[in-house]
Amino acid sequence: MKTFLYTSILMFITYFYSDAQNARSSDRNTIGWFNYFGTIKFDSKFSLHTEYQWRRDDIARNWQQSLLRTGINYQIHPTVQLRLGYAWIETFAYGDIPINALGRDFTEHRMYQMITLTDKIGFLELSHRFMLEQRWVGRYSSLNKTEEDDFPFLNRCRYMFRLQFPLKGSEIKDKTPYIAIYDEIMIGFGKNVGENIFDQNRIGLLFGYRHHSKLRLEVGYINQTLQLGREINNQNIFQYNNGLIFNSIFQFN
Repeated sequence: MKTFLYTSILMFITYFYSDAQNARSSDRNTIGWFNYFGTIKFDSKFSLHTEYQWRRDDIARNWQQSLLRTGINYQIHPTVQLRLGYAWIETFAYGDIPINALGRDFTEHRMYQMITLTDKIGFLELSHRFMLEQRWVGRYSSLNKTEEDDFPFLNRCRYMFRLQFPLKGSEIKDKTPYIAIYDEIMIGFGKNVGENIFDQNRIGLLFGYRHHSKLRLEVGYINQTLQLGREINNQNIFQYNNGLIFNSIFQFN
């Protein structure tokens, strides 16, 4: 686990160091992510994860992405959770330089495996999330195609570190406001990876409120740095997206 983290950090630093002299072009967007997360608990071990993310460009005016994700959780230990799941994603042609080379929307199907480790140090709550994704990303083989006719297979690994702490008292319990900070890095690998071995990095700063054990609300700032898997005029293309994020987090028994 530590080896995975150190390797990801080393890849991230090495990539940007070696790429520092390369020409690159940037696209800046203002985004709004409005998210629902729900856990349906069956017993002390098993639960169902449900999730929908309504991701918008120009805060809320235009589509950026629609993401539906579900999975089965297994609580192997009070501090260790495993998840196996599926996600369906629609990505839209937002910004000045769309992700799709033809400037079209495209569909992605994704399987994923995840492990989350949690810990508490004093009043600080920590979590480490490791995710491995198998992605089938739709593309158009020609201008004449009106629907994606090819779904090349891509691999991606992700690591997210999150820290949160209460704004009153020594723990986050009912009627408690809190602050959460997280960073997530995504690395692409495998034979079909394009220019974006470094795929994305996301940073979030959130103000949260735990109303009770079944409901938490979070609102704050998100920064998304994303590299496209293709070049334009021999330049790597980076998106720098900043904006608002809102999370509603439910737990059902």
